Amino acid sequence: MNTFKTAAIILLLTLLSGCGCENGPTETIQIAGQPFVLEVASDEAAIARGMGGRDQIPPDEGMLFVFPNNLPRRFWMKDCLVDIDIMFLDPLGRITSIHMMKAEPPQDPEETQAAYEQRLTRYPTSLGAKYAIELRASRIKDLGLEIGDKVDLPHDCLKQRLE
Repeated sequence: MNTFKTAAIILLLTLLSGCGCENGPTETIQIAGQPFVLEVASDEAAIARGMGGRDQIPPDEGMLFVFPNNLPRRFWMKDCLVDIDIMFLDPLGRITSIHMMKAEPPQDPEETQAAYEQRLTRYPTSLGAKYAIELRASRIKDLGLEIGDKVDLPHDCLKQRLE
């Protein structure tokens, strides 16, 4: 096979494989010009688990939540051991809400699951959200991000994760 045919086949396979999607448990996303390795949560179990149980978040890591639609959302700090920043994004990747979420006291052995969940603070979107990104506490401020700023996301790749 000649070099031209080989190059054409490689290009075709790249295009068919999702345009460079990472297809692993993470996506590397540029946020305010800095690369972040974000664990992707796109199914109900991963979204519900979130970053619960982690006792640290490296400065260049976090979690990217991908939802099938753009609806109002509320997050909480269930089983979260460290403070977390969250930004909600619309379908275009524009930041619509930012919160600094504080770790809450763990569930007391005498406390029912319902009572524990009831006392947790909710952090809502001000508009709908198609995506949410959680980072180490203070990272959003450190990056100088504000409502209205845009985060470039691989939308087609993230859509594939919902299928």
